[in-house]
Amino acid sequence: MQEQETTTSSDQARRLERAIILQTLRDDHDSCWSQLELEAELGRPDPTAIGDALTRLTQAGVVERSGDAVRASRATLRLSELELIAI
Repeated sequence: MQEQETTTSSDQARRLERAIILQTLRDDHDSCWSQLELEAELGRPDPTAIGDALTRLTQAGVVERSGDAVRASRATLRLSELELIAI
């Protein structure tokens, strides 16, 4: 049972990270997002989960943060331009 909960939690974290990345790559929004905007767009998940996901993505160089502003990193934008990130 413990293993299943861990896998589910890990899967949820991965899905949340993917959702954040896709939001930062949208063409119909400014490149900069606030954490509150991300929470609203993603159905208001636990703010701690969003914060943790943003920390992991920032540490991996996938997004860049400045204060409350979040945006896709240059590397992530380039991978998207090369169509290596797909929905």
